[in-house]
Amino acid sequence: MRSVLIFLALALTASYAFADEVAYGIDGETFSGYYAPADNPRGLVLIVHDWDGLTDYERRRADMLAEAGYDAFTLDMFGEQTPTQTVEHRRAATGALYANRERMRTLLYEGLAQARARSSAEGLVVMGYCFGGAVTLEMARSERADQAAGYATFHGGLATPEGQTWSGDEPPILVMHGGADRSVTVNQVVAFWRELESAGTPYTIEVYSGAPHGFSVFDSSRYHERADTESWEAFMDFLDERLAGG
Repeated sequence: MRSVLIFLALALTASYAFADEVAYGIDGETFSGYYAPADNPRGLVLIVHDWDGLTDYERRRADMLAEAGYDAFTLDMFGEQTPTQTVEHRRAATGALYANRERMRTLLYEGLAQARARSSAEGLVVMGYCFGGAVTLEMARSERADQAAGYATFHGGLATPEGQTWSGDEPPILVMHGGADRSVTVNQVVAFWRELESAGTPYTIEVYSGAPHGFSVFDSSRYHERADTESWEAFMDFLDERLAGG
């Protein structure tokens, strides 16, 4: 699996041949997603991007999923009018959504609708990176949680907002976390674990020693090859388990 991951990361620098940029509207705003279809898909994966918006990183991951046999759609949580060039921009963009959970869910559900409109696959897994991981868990706690067969986060935010809880009826959750992550602390991981354990929500938490926040981001100073390889293998196993039969 390690050699396959490295090969795909290199081979898919250019967009997947059959992938499409997808423009869609929400309440008069323009958003732009990315859809990578698989041949005879085994399921559909909805990808939620990091705080810098939908970039080539998420497109590459979508392409890798398509090559692995899953339709993949990366939604847009910000829209074309939201700047993301600076740290201040990104804090403002994510902060606005953290403060307005109703809007966060609306954007997430519309992205899912766009994915469903393009994919014939029935089974769904929702996954996200960093900020996108927090958004993924927002759906896992929502009234639409059962629309997915599972939820997965890579170095994602884990804090449960005030007023929300875990019921124990949620589909399985896979969390992949860096042991050296200073943005999402070990105390937050433990608190999350205790919440899910107390509720009876099925979960798996993988912790990769020495891996910093954002360990899966190719070509960045934070990239941690072993953690990236092992977490992707864990995610592929999760998809195989949760989406068996497509």
